[in-house]
Amino acid sequence: MKLLHRFLIVIIVFSCTGTSFSQKIKPKKVKESMQQVADWQIANFEGLYSDHKKPHHPLDWTNAALYVGMAKWASMADNDTYYEWLKNIGEENEWHLHKRKYHADDHAVGQMYVELFRKYNDEKMIAPTKEQFNFLMFHPSQSALNWGTPYHQDRWNWCDALFMSPPVWAKLYKVTGEKKYLDFMMSEFKASTDFLFDEEENLYYRDERYFDQLDNGTKVFWSRGNGWVFAGLVNIMNELDPQSEEYAYFLNLYKKMAEKLIEIQTPEGHWAMSLLGQEFYPTPETSGSSFYVYGLAWGVNNGILDKETYEPAVKKGWNAMASHVTKEGMLGYVQPIGAAPGKAWPDKTEVYGTGAYLSAGTEVYKLYGGE
Repeated sequence: MKLLHRFLIVIIVFSCTGTSFSQKIKPKKVKESMQQVADWQIANFEGLYSDHKKPHHPLDWTNAALYVGMAKWASMADNDTYYEWLKNIGEENEWHLHKRKYHADDHAVGQMYVELFRKYNDEKMIAPTKEQFNFLMFHPSQSALNWGTPYHQDRWNWCDALFMSPPVWAKLYKVTGEKKYLDFMMSEFKASTDFLFDEEENLYYRDERYFDQLDNGTKVFWSRGNGWVFAGLVNIMNELDPQSEEYAYFLNLYKKMAEKLIEIQTPEGHWAMSLLGQEFYPTPETSGSSFYVYGLAWGVNNGILDKETYEPAVKKGWNAMASHVTKEGMLGYVQPIGAAPGKAWPDKTEVYGTGAYLSAGTEVYKLYGGE
C-alpha cells in the first residue's frame, strides 16, 4: 500500500506540471526560465512565502544563498541590472558580513561581495570581510564540534556550514593570493568532514544529532544539507589550482558524492528529502535538488564526470526543477527553513531555493550549448 500511495502521489504531482523528463533542453529556454525566476524573486524579495513572520535580513544566510545564484545569473544576463541590484545591497550594508562574528551562516554574504569585487575592482567591497577573517585566524574558536557543547556553532559542525563559509575563504585566497586564507579553510573543512562524513554512504550527516538516528529504518541524510555541501565543493574548487593538493582533496569528496547521488536520484528527477528514504518522502524538494543538478552539470562541463553516465541525471533533474516554476516565475516545492527531512508544497518557496535554481541554470545552460 505504501508503494501504491507513493505512486499515486507522484502521478498527481507530475501530471500537474506538464513537463516530460525526456524533454530536450534548449539553452534559450534555460536562460528564459532563469530570468523569469530571477525577476520574480527580486520583485518579491521581502515576500513571506514560507510563513515566516517578517522578511529575512538582507545579510541573512537565506538571502546570501540567493545572492550566490544571482551573481552567477548576473554574469550571463544581457545587462548589468542584476549586478546593480546586488551592489545596492552591499552598499546599503556597508559591505559588512552579518552580525555573528564566528557563525558560518553570517559569513555567506561574503561570496557575493567577492564576486562584485571581481566585477568592479573596488577594494571596499571586501575590506570588512578580510578584516573579520583575519581576526578569526588570530582568534580561532576552541569549541568542540559536538552538538550542544559551548559555542559549538562557532565552528563548522553542521553540514550546511560547508556551503556558507568555506567558499568565502577560498575566494579571498584567490583574489588576494594570500595562502593563509586557504590554509585556515582547509584545516577547518577537514575537521568538519572527518566529523560529519559517512564513509559507507558517501554523504554528510547534518550534525551530530543524526549520527545514530534512523528514519523508517534508514540513516538520515538531509537532502538540502547535502546539496549545500555538494554546491560548496564546486564553489571552492572553482577558486583552486586543479593541480594542487587542496583541489585533489575536494575532488575526491565531490566524486564520491556524485557517484552516490546518481544512484539515489528519484525516477521523477528530484532527490528525496531524506536521501535514502525515497519511499517515505515522495514529495519533490527543489532547493537541495537544484544544487545537485548544479554540481553534476559542473562536473560534466569540466570533464570530471563522464557525460554518458551523468548527463541523463542532469537532464532529468533540470526538467524536474523547471517543471516546478509557476507561470509567474516562482519556484515551488522549496522546503522551509529546517535541519532535517520534512515537507514542501507547490505554493511555498524560499530565496535560497531561487539561488540554487539559478546556480543550476548557469551550468545547465553551458552543458546544452549556451555561450
